[in-house]
Amino acid sequence: MGRSNDSSEYSFILVGFSDRPKLEMILFIVNFTLYSVAVLGNSTIILVCILDPRLHTPMYFFLANLSFLDLCFSTSCIPQMLVNLWGPDKTITYAGCVVQLFSFLSVGGIECILLAVMAYDRYAAVCKPLHYMVIMHPQLCLRLVAVAWGSGLFNAIVMSPLTMTLSRCGRRRVNHFLCEMPALIKMACVDARAVEMLAFSFAILIVLLPLTLILVSYGYITAAVLRIKSAAGRRKAFNTCSSHLTVVSLFYGSIIYMYMQPGNSSSQDQGKFLTLFYNLVTPMLNPLIYTLRNKEVKGALKKVLGRQQ
Repeated sequence: MGRSNDSSEYSFILVGFSDRPKLEMILFIVNFTLYSVAVLGNSTIILVCILDPRLHTPMYFFLANLSFLDLCFSTSCIPQMLVNLWGPDKTITYAGCVVQLFSFLSVGGIECILLAVMAYDRYAAVCKPLHYMVIMHPQLCLRLVAVAWGSGLFNAIVMSPLTMTLSRCGRRRVNHFLCEMPALIKMACVDARAVEMLAFSFAILIVLLPLTLILVSYGYITAAVLRIKSAAGRRKAFNTCSSHLTVVSLFYGSIIYMYMQPGNSSSQDQGKFLTLFYNLVTPMLNPLIYTLRNKEVKGALKKVLGRQQ
């Protein structure tokens, strides 16, 4: 595998949306607004989950972790993108690119596994309600979150150096608005099939396996809900899972759709907007979904706001 000897001495050029200069200012305003809402919303969820004792349960422990990951996910690339959209300078330093790639790989991997953990939590709540607190005891919750964080960080620790040390023969233009792994691998001037195969293997473990576990969990949940005779009971069970299912659909739907597209120029443009969707729009929507669909979160939010007045 070829290595670049002077990799630490140059910067990269993030092409982003520079081929559409009239769109850049519009994107700056829209993305700045969405990013501000995402930061405010996710920070509020974390604060509420910490301050309200009624939310000191497994479900909200996982939700606070999800909100923290969403903050990290957006902050790993959106501020740099806003800088590049604002002016003519589209560069990012080598160190900045490394940090962005590592953050994107680790946080993305952690979130995929955490969503599977949250699906298991909903399975325990709906299918084993009498034993829920015994099953989801604090030690298990900590272990599950530790597995999610450890897996995501391991993925980033392995794939980031392999991707960044590929020889690029002086190529600096990244056809994206962030240092994403597929875009960086495409820049290589050496055979990168080994890195691509390893990335594919990690994707199976970190993306497809958790998605399979989520589908299995919701299969059991659906069967359990259909066995409930009362309409009120079915509605309560549905409300318990609807927020998480909506978040999973938004996150995984955009990722699966993006990576199923052919590698032509139009799909590359679609890929940029889809990456922007699950990197910014989904983190912005998650707090709204959990707040609007959850009476406990709305009640806790009112309580916290009332305490501060």
